[in-house]
Amino acid sequence: MADPSAYSYPWPLDDSEKLAPLPNERNDDGKSYYNPPAARKSTAYEEFQHPISNSSRGGFDAHIYFFPRQIEFAAALWERIRREFPELRIYQVWEKPVGPHPIGMFEVNIFSPSQFGAFISWLVINRGPLSVLVHPNTDEEERDHSQRATWMGEKIPLDLSLFKTRRDP
Repeated sequence: MADPSAYSYPWPLDDSEKLAPLPNERNDDGKSYYNPPAARKSTAYEEFQHPISNSSRGGFDAHIYFFPRQIEFAAALWERIRREFPELRIYQVWEKPVGPHPIGMFEVNIFSPSQFGAFISWLVINRGPLSVLVHPNTDEEERDHSQRATWMGEKIPLDLSLFKTRRDP
């Protein structure tokens, strides 16, 4: 995993000085806080936030990993994804390591926040025993595959040296 201290992060409340304080009122469940309605929905519902790609590259990739004993399940899941989510870009099933991925996998590209919400929530339930790496696509490939990555299931160690080689002159 990448060292989080190696990166800078935008402060979450950049515009907070201009905002009224939030109420301390709780919802009927007694646990969660009441949030006053916003004047408009966050733009994050419609497009990925900078620096995530909103281009034909896709904003997020999901890499679905499998071991040789899991190939039949992986192939069936690949087919189901192609049938249920034809608007996503789905790549071939790689039975051997490719790029930074040390075991068999296939990749799915996600192009919008609504696709992300639908597909990733579906995948949480339907991935079975397989591990999944979900990462954004920005101009920082190594960071995307490490510090910005989210895993479902067991984390598979990636060969991130490939990205260092691409960066070096």
